[in-house]
Amino acid sequence: MTNATLKIRKLLHTRMRVTDMDQTLRFYTEVLGLEVLERKTSPRGSHLAFLRVPNSEELIEFCSFPPGGPVRVQEDLVHLAFQVESLDDTIAALTAKGVPITDGPTTTSSGSRFIFIDAPDGYEVELIERPPGTAIV
Repeated sequence: MTNATLKIRKLLHTRMRVTDMDQTLRFYTEVLGLEVLERKTSPRGSHLAFLRVPNSEELIEFCSFPPGGPVRVQEDLVHLAFQVESLDDTIAALTAKGVPITDGPTTTSSGSRFIFIDAPDGYEVELIERPPGTAIV
């Protein structure tokens, strides 16, 4: 055994499997404003899409593999969290688009405020407004 140290440089992307790629991409682009950078098919037949999040280097990769059947996300298993400038403006925009808020708004002890909405396949999306100078969580 060697004493070599694994040195991770940065997070590049996170993959999430979805049932309906088109429905998923509509949600993340039209509701949340993410940008599709690339769509392709993998050698084994998975449909892939890479999305860019504003002000982030990391990408979200969605994967649809129809032979695998529909995706069933367990409750409280996975969620994506995005920072928003104004939670009140976000709630108004979601309401105008007919997107229901499933939890919140909630205020944390640090003064951050957040809500949850549901994405396709049962994934949750957390939208957080942080006061200036607030730590990560």
